[in-house]
Amino acid sequence: MPKLQWTDADEIGYQLAEKFPDDDPLTVRFTDLHARILALADFAGDPAASNEKILEAIQMAWLEYFRERQGA
Repeated sequence: MPKLQWTDADEIGYQLAEKFPDDDPLTVRFTDLHARILALADFAGDPAASNEKILEAIQMAWLEYFRERQGA
């Protein structure tokens, strides 16, 4: 599997949902979200290449998977 980059919002969101199934993505600060993404085993993006728009897209993807899991 190719390493993840910042543009892989959906896959990153999925991996975060798998790794942190009980965490509501809307309660995670962007600084913490950034750190969690960098800690993913498959992530290889440049830490300095993210921005608020990218983090928000990842957060929304994660939220989608979170809500599916919660049955919402």
